[in-house]
Amino acid sequence: MADFLQALQQRVLILDGAMGTMLQARGLPAGGCPEAMNLDAPQVVEGVHREYAEAGADILVSNTFGGTRSKLAHYGLEGRLVEINARGIEIARRAVGPGGFVAASLGPTGRFVEPVGDASFDEMVEIFGEQVRACAAAGADLLSLETFLDIRELRAAVVACKEFSRLPVMALMTFDDGGRSVLGTPPEAAAITLDALGVDVIGSNCGLGIDGIYVILEKMRSVTNRPLIAQANAGLPLLIDGETVFPGTPEEMTAYHDRLLALGVRVIGGCCGTTPAHIQAMQQGLTGRNQSWTPPARRGYLSSRSGFVPLGIDAPCAIIGERINPTGKKLYSAELREGKTAYIRREAQAQVACGASLLDVNCGAPGVDEPAALERAVFALSGVTSAPLVLDSADPAALERGLKAVDGKVLINSVSGEEKSLNAVLPLAKKYGAAIIGLALDGQGIPQTGEGRLAIARRIVEAAQAVGIPRQDILIDCLSLTVSAEQAQARETLTALRLVRQELQVGTVLGVSNISFGLPCRPILSSVFFAMALEAGLCAAIVNPKEERMMDAFRAALVLLAQDLRAEEYIASYGGLTAAPALPVAEGTTLGIRERLAAAVIEGDKEGIVALVEEALAEGLAPLDVGNEGLLPGLEEVGRRFGKNQVFLPQVMLSAETMQTAFGRLKQEMNGVAATRGRILMATVEGDIHDIGKNIVCTLLENHGFEVIDLGKNVPAQRILEQALAQKVDAVGLSALMTTTLAQMQVVIARLREAGVQVFTMVGGAVVTQEYADSIGADLYAADALEAVAKIKALLQPRS
Repeated sequence: MADFLQALQQRVLILDGAMGTMLQARGLPAGGCPEAMNLDAPQVVEGVHREYAEAGADILVSNTFGGTRSKLAHYGLEGRLVEINARGIEIARRAVGPGGFVAASLGPTGRFVEPVGDASFDEMVEIFGEQVRACAAAGADLLSLETFLDIRELRAAVVACKEFSRLPVMALMTFDDGGRSVLGTPPEAAAITLDALGVDVIGSNCGLGIDGIYVILEKMRSVTNRPLIAQANAGLPLLIDGETVFPGTPEEMTAYHDRLLALGVRVIGGCCGTTPAHIQAMQQGLTGRNQSWTPPARRGYLSSRSGFVPLGIDAPCAIIGERINPTGKKLYSAELREGKTAYIRREAQAQVACGASLLDVNCGAPGVDEPAALERAVFALSGVTSAPLVLDSADPAALERGLKAVDGKVLINSVSGEEKSLNAVLPLAKKYGAAIIGLALDGQGIPQTGEGRLAIARRIVEAAQAVGIPRQDILIDCLSLTVSAEQAQARETLTALRLVRQELQVGTVLGVSNISFGLPCRPILSSVFFAMALEAGLCAAIVNPKEERMMDAFRAALVLLAQDLRAEEYIASYGGLTAAPALPVAEGTTLGIRERLAAAVIEGDKEGIVALVEEALAEGLAPLDVGNEGLLPGLEEVGRRFGKNQVFLPQVMLSAETMQTAFGRLKQEMNGVAATRGRILMATVEGDIHDIGKNIVCTLLENHGFEVIDLGKNVPAQRILEQALAQKVDAVGLSALMTTTLAQMQVVIARLREAGVQVFTMVGGAVVTQEYADSIGADLYAADALEAVAKIKALLQPRS
C-alpha cells in the first residue's frame, strides 16, 4: 500500500488499456466469458498483459472485471470465483515489469441497488467482499473499481474493499456527454461521496474520449483534493465495414497531458479502443514534463445522488430544514407507525422550495421501528429531492440502517462528548463516509460558559480525527438555550461559536429557534438571534425555512456578511426574479381529480395513488380515462422534466412504479384486459449480458400502454426472428452496452429484413449512436428510455 501511494506522489503512473477487445482478437468468442480465459487460456491473457508492460504500463489491471458471483453466474462459473480471480492476479503478476503494480479489476454486478433495483446494500457488500478477499489473498497491489453507473453500488463496493482488505482503492464512474451518470449523479457529487469513503484515487473511465474525461475530472477537482485517474476511450466508436472502430490515435490520447498533470491526475490509462500503441504514446508523452503535484486544501461538502452542497467555515451558512421531525406532529407520528412517507415527501419538497439546502430527518417516535423507518424515509427522499440529508437519531442501529440507504455523503446528527456516544457513532461516520455534528455537552450536561463548551468540542474533534474524520467534516453544535429561563446563555452560545471557529477551525451549527421557546412572537427573537449567530461565524442553521421572518433575516445577513456575492440570492428572492419551479405538490381538494392523479405520478406517490384511482372511479371516470387523462399526463410531465435535467432516472422509475400500482387497480375494472398502443419485442443482443437499460425501457413502454414481450439478454438473432413472427409484433427494440456486441444489432436487423418481417426496429444502449443506427438500417435510435418511448409512440401513432 505504501509503495503505491508513495509512487503516486513521486510520478504519474501509466495504467494499461482495453482488455476485452484484445482477448476477442485472440480467440474469445462473442458472448464468451473473458474471465474464463484465466483458466482456459492463461497464456493468451498473459500475452496481452506483457504487451502492455512492454509498452510502458506501470499498472496492469487483472482480467477480473466480471469476477463477481453475479456476473460469473451467467456462465455457470460462480462456483469457481476464487480460482478465477486468483488466477487473474497471478497472470498479471507474471507479466508486470520491475517496480510495476497489479490492480485487481472489479466491475458492476449488472444490478441496481434498492430502491431503484432489487439488491440490498448488504448483499452488494457481500458480493464484492467475495471478490475483494480472493484478489487480496492472491497478492493484488491495489483494487480498481471501474465503469460504475450507480453511486450506491459503488459505495457498497468501496465499503467492501475497506472491510475485507487494506489495499489502496481506485474508484471510477462512467458519465455521459451531458456530464451525469445514467442515474443522474454529477461528477462533483460522485467525488464528494468517494472522497468521504477514503478512496485513494478518484476518476472516470469509459463512455467518453479524453476531451470529455478531462471535463469530468475538472469538475471532480473542484470538490476533492484526492489524486485523480483518467481512463478515456480512444474516441467514440464508429462502424466501418461491419467492424466497431475507435478513431482516437495514440497521439490524440496525449493531447491533454499538460492539462491532466496540472489538474492533479496521477494515473493515466486507456479504456475501450486503446491498445499497447496508445499506452506507449502515453508513457512517452510524460518524458520531460514536470510531474510534481501539491494537493489543494481540503474543503467540506455534503452530497446526494444528484446534488451537492458546500459546508463548513469556507462556505456560506447552510439551511437545514427541521420539519421532518415527529415532535409535536401527530400526523407524521401516525404515518411513521403505519410505514407511510407522504408527510416526509411533502415536507421535503416544501422546505427545499423555501430555501433549505439540507434536510434533517428524524423518525424516532413511540411505537415506531426507527431503523426501518429511517431507511424508508431515506429511500422516499431520494426520489423527490436532490438536497443532501442530515440523519437525526440517537440510535446507532437506526443510523447505520440510514447510512446504508443513502446515495451520498450525509451529516450525522449527532454525537456528544460522552465516551459511549463517541465510540458508537464515530466508527459509523468513518465507515460510511459521513460528516458529523458534535454536541458541546457530555455526561455532566451543558457547560454554562463558552469556554466549557469549547473544551468538550475539542475532545470531540480530537476523537473524530483519531478515527480518520477530517476537521472539514465536523460541525460543533454550541447549543442555544431558551432565554426565557437563562437569559445570559444567549451570550455564552455566541461566545462558544467564535471560540470553536477560531481555535478549532471547524464549522458550527445551531438549532436556532430553541432560543425563543416559551416567549410570545417567537420569530422576532429567533430571527434577531439568527443574524447575531451568523455574524459570530455560524456555518449551518437548523430552522423552519417556511418561517418567513427567519429566512428574511438569513438572506439579509448573508448580504451584509459578504457571503451572498453580488447579492444574487437576495435579489432572486426579493427582486422579482424567480428561481426554477419546485415539483408541484398535490394539496388535496385544491386540484381536480385528474390533476391530483398526475401530481401523484410526478411525486412517485405509490402509497396514495390507489386511493386517488378509487376516488376517480367513484366520480364516474372510466378506467381508460383515469389512465389517459390523469396518469399518463403525469408521466409525460416527468419525461419533459427528465429531458431538461430537472429530474433523473431514479425519479422516473419511481413515477413508473406508481403508474404500475395504479394500473394494477384499473385492470380489475377491465377484467385484466386493456387496449394496447402496440406490441413491442425487446431483447439485448447475443453476446451481451447487460439488460438494465432495456428493462427500464420495457417498464416505461408498459406504463404508456404498450404490450411488451421481453426476451431478456444474450438473445440469438434466430430467436428474435422467430418470436417477432410468432408474436406478430409491431416493433423490435434491440439493446447493447458493449462495443464488442454492436455488430449483432446489424445481424438481427438483416435477418428480419431477409425474412420479410415488416416491423419497425429501434436500437439503443450506452455504445449506440444515431450514426450507427442509420448505418445498419434501424428505423429509430433512442439515447435513453424516455426518448425510446416518445419515438415509438410517434412511430405507431395510428395505433394509439
